[in-house]
Amino acid sequence: MHELQPLHTKLKEEEADKLIKKLNISTLQLPKIKVNDPALDDSFKVGDIVKIERKDEESGKTIIYYRVVSV
Repeated sequence: MHELQPLHTKLKEEEADKLIKKLNISTLQLPKIKVNDPALDDSFKVGDIVKIERKDEESGKTIIYYRVVSV
């Protein structure tokens, strides 16, 4: 992984269920990321939820985004 690339982590099934309940949405309502995106390795499958952690340059805080892997 390149140092400028944000960290992409696959959520475990329990974590994904907890997130969906917390946000009160379905996985279809999450933004999508393609299964062949260069940031994802071969362990990611369609339907997985990805946690993306980016550093905010100004504040230094970590910002978290979620995406569902799609075709």
